[in-house]
Amino acid sequence: MPQKAWSKKRERQYEHIKDSQESRGVGEDRAEEIAARTVNKNRAQAGESKTASKTSTDDMSPQRRGGQRSGRPGPRGRTKDQLYAEARKKGIKGRSSMTRQQLLDALNG
Repeated sequence: MPQKAWSKKRERQYEHIKDSQESRGVGEDRAEEIAARTVNKNRAQAGESKTASKTSTDDMSPQRRGGQRSGRPGPRGRTKDQLYAEARKKGIKGRSSMTRQQLLDALNG
């Protein structure tokens, strides 16, 4: 799935991440998705992409994060921005004034 806009460095990074994921037992489709998302986020943070979301540029890099927010419950779960975006998609009222915990409760309840 390497894209035309990617440099040789980003293509190598994509292949490395994809191979690493596959060696861990992740399916090929999922490994490609993880690799592409990681490379695109790194490109956004480095200013290499034409458009970038606020969460891509303001968040820590995928390498530094190291799976801290991989869907597990608890304090290392999704960020407030991620929860807010999900609440917006679901049409939850009053989300703008909610805390992270309140957003979690509204989404789970």
